[in-house]
Amino acid sequence: MSGRRRKGDGLNLRFLRRLCAAACLFPVCAAVHAGDQPQWGAAHSRNMVSAETGLPDAVAAEGEAGPLWSVGLGDNSYGTPVVAGGRVYIGANNLNPVDARLQGDYGLLYCLSEKDGALLWKLGTPRIGGDDYLDWPGIAVCSPPTVEGDRVYAVTNRYQIVCLDARGQENGNDGPYLDEGVLMARDGEPPLEVTASDADVLWIFDLKTQAGIYPHDGAHASPLLDGPWLYANSCNGVDNTHKVIRNPDAPSLVVLDKRTGRLVARDGERIGPRVFHSTWSSPALGAVDGVQTVFFCGGDGVCYGFRALGHDEAPEPERVLERIWRFDPDPAAPKENVAEYLKDNQAGPSTIHSMPVWLDGRLYITGGGDTWWGKREAWLKCVDTSKPGDATESGLLWTAPLKKFSMSTPCVADGLVFVTDGGGELSCVDAATGALLWAEDLGGEIWGSVLAADGKVYVGTRRGEVAVFAAAREKQLLSRATLGAAISSTPVAANGALFVATQERIFAFGKR
Repeated sequence: MSGRRRKGDGLNLRFLRRLCAAACLFPVCAAVHAGDQPQWGAAHSRNMVSAETGLPDAVAAEGEAGPLWSVGLGDNSYGTPVVAGGRVYIGANNLNPVDARLQGDYGLLYCLSEKDGALLWKLGTPRIGGDDYLDWPGIAVCSPPTVEGDRVYAVTNRYQIVCLDARGQENGNDGPYLDEGVLMARDGEPPLEVTASDADVLWIFDLKTQAGIYPHDGAHASPLLDGPWLYANSCNGVDNTHKVIRNPDAPSLVVLDKRTGRLVARDGERIGPRVFHSTWSSPALGAVDGVQTVFFCGGDGVCYGFRALGHDEAPEPERVLERIWRFDPDPAAPKENVAEYLKDNQAGPSTIHSMPVWLDGRLYITGGGDTWWGKREAWLKCVDTSKPGDATESGLLWTAPLKKFSMSTPCVADGLVFVTDGGGELSCVDAATGALLWAEDLGGEIWGSVLAADGKVYVGTRRGEVAVFAAAREKQLLSRATLGAAISSTPVAANGALFVATQERIFAFGKR
């Protein structure tokens, strides 16, 4: 294979020339369907709401409420699917190898046919190894990709932001990146032969070598696209002692040119020394008083608002994002020497796993206690983003307490907020006041978020159940059934169908 480069190398001149040539082809896109769900959360707001109708009131692994199709994923999939251009994309692991060349602990990004779940292509990337906390065994690709036209933007288990051709190798390995065989090979082993079922990589940005991060556990960075720019959290975190930030000066939020993968901007908040566990939250976008603002929750439990880069800007050299807004949901929590509070269930730092949701000038955030460490207090907060500068005191509109840590991105629909916590409780809260309207203990941990669609809310649990409620101010359970394996992802609605991924299979439900 010609043009071989090592992973992590900077862009060379030949690569840039190829990339510029390929950029001319970018308008050639896969068909876009009106009901597609091309990213995690709706549009730029990240709200977990879909306009789809005709969705089922009940789902089941088989029988009358059974799926249109289902496909095995492995045994430990945490990925939430996205749907675009007749394709379904989802991350998984490699317990049941779909390719004899990819043996052992690999991360996989699947591209499946939306019609019947048939495998169209896949990207396989081997586990980093050496230290379990760099790339936790078996969890593989967790990050939901983002799709735009015929380009797929994803984050691998090796903390590489990649741009892929949605058509895979269908139109040939036309570059500009030509070293897919190197990317798929284990460290120190020869390149693999690229086949028709492999992904076609266009560019790679390695967060470890090119942004200087030290990651923790697994990558969970859902890319946000705005014009020519890609925003993503960096996954910077603690080392295996859970007490040391190896690279405190590494960025928490990076901005890439989506056409080339070049780093154009980063945050300048130096969040690193205050990170309690890792950088989990992905960014959202909103317009505040006419100013496009990127909202991002750092690993220090603080939410930041940065002025979005203009679409016509040409940042060169790399610049620091301008912070124009800040909100600390837990100002009394420690911000220094945070490692001292690992086992403090009362006074420890707050952290935020979920994405912020911006809607109609308000930002909805869940946070508080960490999944494994620190205090157990948790909450849902609503913030007025029109308050300039530091809105910690001036911006808070209301707080709704949660029973346990929450990784759930809020779902705001028709004046209601639906949110879950790790203890297994689904709550419905009045969006105007924060008053609790109803709650239901679903009896198992919940790591995903709630989807609102077609007058219903869908939620999966780690017990493998899918519960369906009416999206209403009064509690009405419509159905509850098991899909046979733990669910750690968020249901997705697209083109009249409901997609639910367990840790072993992905199911598509809809009218037959």
